[in-house]
Amino acid sequence: MNNSPMARAVTIFQTAFGKVASIHVQAPGRVNLIGEHTDYNDGLVLPCAIDYRTVIVARQRDDRLVRVVAADYEDAADEYSLDAPIERRAAPMWANYVRGVVQELVQRGLPVRGMEMVIAGDVPQGAGLSSSASLSVAVCRLFATLPGFEDVSPIDMALIAQRAENDFVGCKCGNMDQISSASGIQDHALMIDCRSLKVDPVPIPRGAAIMIFNSHVSRGLVDSAYNARRLQCEEAARYFGVPALRDVDPAMLDARGAELAPVVLRRARHVVTENERVAAAAKALAAGNLERMGELMEASHASMRDDFEITMPAIDHLVSIVKAAIGTAGGVRMTGGGFGGCVVALMPRDLVNAARTAVEKDYRGPNGENATIYLCRAAEGAGMAAT
Repeated sequence: MNNSPMARAVTIFQTAFGKVASIHVQAPGRVNLIGEHTDYNDGLVLPCAIDYRTVIVARQRDDRLVRVVAADYEDAADEYSLDAPIERRAAPMWANYVRGVVQELVQRGLPVRGMEMVIAGDVPQGAGLSSSASLSVAVCRLFATLPGFEDVSPIDMALIAQRAENDFVGCKCGNMDQISSASGIQDHALMIDCRSLKVDPVPIPRGAAIMIFNSHVSRGLVDSAYNARRLQCEEAARYFGVPALRDVDPAMLDARGAELAPVVLRRARHVVTENERVAAAAKALAAGNLERMGELMEASHASMRDDFEITMPAIDHLVSIVKAAIGTAGGVRMTGGGFGGCVVALMPRDLVNAARTAVEKDYRGPNGENATIYLCRAAEGAGMAAT
């Protein structure tokens, strides 16, 4: 039996709407190799889209009604008119990601039409792999199949999805997740300048494997903690008299940073040094130097732990297990917003089994469970999907 997201969505669409879907789109999740909490500081990041994704199957309606069914939430439904105010719901949260994108499209004056759709996906939720950005970008990609959307670029879609999450859902995320999902290139990471929105593909070396380890540490506090750290970064930027921490270099930090509150200084130091690590990592990856990538990923994790204070003891332990298994041949670090979620590792393929065995033997989550392990490939970004 085919239980893929696409197969589930197609079947549920026929049951829910009594018709065959005519539009099939997808948008991937992402994993960030290095560059954490730099995106909303106008900085540099190095993520890649992954081959786990949100799919939407749909048909255009002849009226102004939007009808949505969520296959991953027991076929829960949401329905509203494009001719009435689109309001944020107290629950379920998935509905707000869809509503937020639709409202943003309407507010931008784009020719939105009524739609009926079923959404399904296999991006792990709450793990820091951008299931929310995958959903938002997929909704945007769906409506971009309509006439009048021809000039909406992948970057436009990413910014629409980001605005929806910032203003409608209420999480002040940066633009990395959405750009990764919209603009991914198979077998490449993306060096993204989050200020200029310039995207440079960086090839993943042949023979390298991307492994993701879900710690099963819940990220329940991530939104409030994320927003608090964003405010601390903005405070540091104001102190230095610059638009964002992207404009602060280590020399400035050393010369004037002592006047900052200690916690704000630590937050700023992470962002400033992380930008330098990302630039160095892009060069190392392009050169196929996994050993140098490993050094930079290790330094990134230490900075997230000590200066940005977003790791957890269980995450640190998981990182140490993987690092012991792969040694200097690759790198491992926490990935995502922090306070739980996933660890990402980049290593030669011949070390995959050693890393898997070590984690299965030595790591247990908060309830005694094993880490869930994903062997990923850098994937294409949002687009039409095959059935």
